[in-house]
Amino acid sequence: MKSDSSSTSGAGNGAKPGSADPATLGYEAARDELAEMVRRLEAGGLSLEDSLMLWERGEQLAETCQRHLTGARERIESVIATREQRADAHPLPD
Repeated sequence: MKSDSSSTSGAGNGAKPGSADPATLGYEAARDELAEMVRRLEAGGLSLEDSLMLWERGEQLAETCQRHLTGARERIESVIATREQRADAHPLPD
């Protein structure tokens, strides 16, 4: 019977990374999986092919994290800009 190591985020004996498309993951899920990829790579003992698979997955996860962080930054900047525009339109009396 064949075992399916892709059903987890790569926590089995093989180095196969998680099967979820990184682009569909939320920030926290992508960050946590990326941290696990780094931990496994730093631990060593993997074949070159397994290391490359993990590294490629890590690159995808890092891109997803960056996309989420960029979106959050843009939202914060938008809220601040809106607040500043309202303050400029309605200054407090002296």
